[in-house]
Amino acid sequence: MVGHLRAENISVAFAGLKALSSVNLTVDKGKIAGLIGPNGAGKTTLVNVLTGFQAPTEGKVSLGEISLMGFKPHEVRRRGVARTFQSGRLFRDLAVLDNLEVTGVGLGQTRRHAIAEAEAMLDWMGIGDLAGRIAGTLPYIDERRVAIGRALMGRPNHVLLDEPAAGMSAQEASDLAALIRRIANELGCGVLLIEHNVGLVLGLSDHIVVLDSGAVIEEGPPAAIRASEKVRHAYMGTAADAPVPMEALV
Repeated sequence: MVGHLRAENISVAFAGLKALSSVNLTVDKGKIAGLIGPNGAGKTTLVNVLTGFQAPTEGKVSLGEISLMGFKPHEVRRRGVARTFQSGRLFRDLAVLDNLEVTGVGLGQTRRHAIAEAEAMLDWMGIGDLAGRIAGTLPYIDERRVAIGRALMGRPNHVLLDEPAAGMSAQEASDLAALIRRIANELGCGVLLIEHNVGLVLGLSDHIVVLDSGAVIEEGPPAAIRASEKVRHAYMGTAADAPVPMEALV
């Protein structure tokens, strides 16, 4: 049984410049892990390593007892590790239902099975009314919700959500938080939440890893992150950034 997605001693260098330095992170099934840090901390680079889009310079990624080293993104996905992207990346000319169906077929499902699962997933998320809408006509917030639904096709063991709350109002972020809890609790899926909305991560996560300049500066439960002077110092330089409310760390 697959229990965790793990990055061990991950380092990534671009032209000699280290984007990540000896980073460790574990995402357990049915749990929510948070990944936060100032802009440029290396969060998306780490997600790219975990999902096969970026080969690490050093270290390894494993899923349970299985090494994912050398796996291409579609191979990682078929192993049960899904992700969303900051930009959404929907097939804009296809209907919402077709966006999910295409993913199911790509995972090896028959069209009939993929359509049935896509319909059920949209209903489970409470957005079944969007099924016939052309993806390119959706409001930004709905695009992000559909992207999450697409990532959940095939019932992955883990899903990595890259800035899912970007551009959301407080109420929309609250609705998203409820959905993320359901993904972990009802689907038993391990969730890695990568966010600039620190309050959202603190309110949802069982365990949080904080990156700064490519290195882990702190990790632990939300209470430890709130109390950390290292975390507070890392964010002080970006306190003016709207997505990073410093009061969330108080």
